[in-house]
Amino acid sequence: MTEALFEDTRHPTGAPFVADESTTLRSFLDFYRATLLRQVAGLDHEQLNRPVPPSTMTLAGILKHMAHVEDVWFGMRLAGNAMAAPFDTAPWDDDEDWDFNSAAADDPDTLRTLLREAIARSNDLTDAAGSLDQIAAGRSRTGDPIGLRWILVHMIEEYARHCGHADLMREAIDGKKDL
Repeated sequence: MTEALFEDTRHPTGAPFVADESTTLRSFLDFYRATLLRQVAGLDHEQLNRPVPPSTMTLAGILKHMAHVEDVWFGMRLAGNAMAAPFDTAPWDDDEDWDFNSAAADDPDTLRTLLREAIARSNDLTDAAGSLDQIAAGRSRTGDPIGLRWILVHMIEEYARHCGHADLMREAIDGKKDL
């Protein structure tokens, strides 16, 4: 699935109309991952860091945030790994939105690579889990067990929300829409 992630799968989403549950969920997740990467393609540092009022959110911030979210849900929660760099040394206690706020200092290609690498690790961990019924090593904030199926659905929701933000932001930045 990783190779298909970077192909243009806009029409349709790339999810087969008839498939097993794992293929369906992973295809939709890959579609949204690719959509976000497509939304930021070709933008320079200034454009990636341009907020669209009244929000202070930027496309650079979304890229770094989603790399962090990938590592939290697949690396930490699913597999029980330690937080990956650069998030492992971030001053989260001083800035709970560090992923969004620190992105302004990052090179655009570095941010894109950070997300692509996080996605690749997530796909490897999902492959290793073997089953949607796999119970994650980590727990929810309330101590409840979490299944891989739930993580995949949550990640689809997370990407869909931020892809909506990215659609509007990209159009405001350079007029491009329906990327």
